[in-house]
Amino acid sequence: MTVTDEAILKIKEMILDGRLTAGERLPPEKELSEQLGLSRSSLREAVKALEIIRVLDVRRGDGTYVTSLEPRLLSEAMAFIVDLHQDTSVLELFEVRRILEPAAASIAASRISGDQLALLRASMATVRKDTSVEELVSHDLEFHRIIAHASGNSYLASLLDGLSSGTVRARIWRGLTEERAVARTVDEHAAIVEALARGDSELARALLTVHISGVDTWLREAV
Repeated sequence: MTVTDEAILKIKEMILDGRLTAGERLPPEKELSEQLGLSRSSLREAVKALEIIRVLDVRRGDGTYVTSLEPRLLSEAMAFIVDLHQDTSVLELFEVRRILEPAAASIAASRISGDQLALLRASMATVRKDTSVEELVSHDLEFHRIIAHASGNSYLASLLDGLSSGTVRARIWRGLTEERAVARTVDEHAAIVEALARGDSELARALLTVHISGVDTWLREAV
């Protein structure tokens, strides 16, 4: 373990045991390095690393703070990594989505609000026969995001947001090369919304599985 890794672990322990809480300012660098038994340079490197993954917020001239530690913030680092995927690794991303999104839909069926159902239907109303591929992808991202957040599980929703950012290229590719992409997407989305509106968890899960598997199957043949 490098001294920087050790510094990261010690700061993590301070957050986990409550010595540092969300939104709290860290002690001055000299004081903290002495408290943890670390060099100031290794502490500085640890702070930089934790800032990148949104655990710490360095405010110039003010100090270093623990962030809110909200799932949305912590998932941004994962989204960055996902965006660096290669063409073949997108298949693995779809495998993860195929596991998580149906589960999110199943949970959402018992928790989704009337406002969220209205948002889903309003999003669908923006799609027409002449909708461009880019607009279709934008709608699809919004549609899936609403369902994930309707699950009421902020960690699950943030994780899916991060995974979706890495699959946009594949969705556009499919839209450009496959016929009836718009009609098929609208039909599948409409069925999912009705299952959610009826509170049918198992049907919502099954429809999401089929919906994502269709893209997954097509992509495996194309790559």
